Amino acid sequence: MLDLRWIRENPDALDAGLQKRAARPMAAELLDLDARRRAVQTELQGVQARRNEASREIGKAKANGDEAVASGLMAEVAELKTRLGELEESDRTLGATLEAHLIGLPNMPFDDVPEGADEDDNVELRRVGEPRSFNFEPKQHFEIGEALGLMDFEAASRLSGARFVVLRGALARLERALYNFMLDTHTGEFGYQETVPPLLVRDHALFGTSQLPKFAEDQFRTTDGLWLIPTAEVPLTNLARETIWSEDDLPMRFAAVTPCFRSEAGAAGRDTRGMIRQHQFTKVEMVSVTTPEASPAEHDRMTGCAEAILQRLELPYRVMSLATGDLGFAAHKTYDLEVWLPGQGRYREISSCSNCGEFQARRMQARYRPAGEKGTRFVHSLNGSGLAVGRTLIAIIENCQQADGSVPLPDALKPYMGGIDVIGPGTGA
Repeated sequence: MLDLRWIRENPDALDAGLQKRAARPMAAELLDLDARRRAVQTELQGVQARRNEASREIGKAKANGDEAVASGLMAEVAELKTRLGELEESDRTLGATLEAHLIGLPNMPFDDVPEGADEDDNVELRRVGEPRSFNFEPKQHFEIGEALGLMDFEAASRLSGARFVVLRGALARLERALYNFMLDTHTGEFGYQETVPPLLVRDHALFGTSQLPKFAEDQFRTTDGLWLIPTAEVPLTNLARETIWSEDDLPMRFAAVTPCFRSEAGAAGRDTRGMIRQHQFTKVEMVSVTTPEASPAEHDRMTGCAEAILQRLELPYRVMSLATGDLGFAAHKTYDLEVWLPGQGRYREISSCSNCGEFQARRMQARYRPAGEKGTRFVHSLNGSGLAVGRTLIAIIENCQQADGSVPLPDALKPYMGGIDVIGPGTGA
């Protein structure tokens, strides 16, 4: 959520940021609402002061036996009471309208974010690893998984409908191996605290991380008003909410593996085959809460942690800086890691690491007190996938596949696979 004071002082910067995001200018409308509301509040204060003064004068007039003056003052107080009600209602209406507009504003992109309309304008920063050359036509993950009898979309469809999968045997073991490897690395080497958060959250938690109200249709809601988390970013980031932290507490770094649930409301017709885009998937999430000064370096650090997983799994990937038109609602800046999928012949997102600045902290009321200062400041929050487990499984299957349909595993995963070095016929038990 943006700071109204900043908007008052920087209306041109707001409209410039919105233009970069292909959104309409809002500064004039917001400033008009703000001015009208402040005028109402000023009049409200004046009417309240006059009512209080007139009430005191009534007592004096009655004490002096001047009933005519007292009667006139009482009539004035009655009129003032009516006007107060009108002004209070106007203040509520203008305040609600202003807040609704503020809630709907996206975060402002940093100056170094590339400008562009959509994902086609994202800028490649670097490539790591060379895509493998195949002496056969590489298959897509679902062709390999179904041929092995370990990836079952039909059974999942009978249970739950489209965009679900049942993994069996060695592929089920591979998913478990992947998230254990990822968590061990992030917690044992990179300083993230392993966390097991709730998978169901209240409205205010999704509001805090900006999924509500704008993206309500992308979420799953239970009949008693709780929401299934779309990512562990939601509960992990909200661990900082409604608290004033000491600067010594920062940075706080959390990592969690959770199921994630998304309705994919805007993805009709996209990635309908396979595991790329599902209603339920597993993800290891990283969240950092830090100071404004430290957040740019923390963003680079987090991205490096996600990259380390890909490097140790020997998967070729590239790092993209998202253009303003492709930037997430709450992000100042985002780096996407895209892994090479030979079955598709292109790079696909496997991690997204974002610096949200104080945008989420304002919605969560998460502050810290700088050392030696009396005042408080909003923390900065960052989040990143470390990694999306299903997509990592896909990448391993496609990049490591052999002509006979078997899948030799990267060395980093072998300690987690219970003696399975190659997934192939006979590894389904």
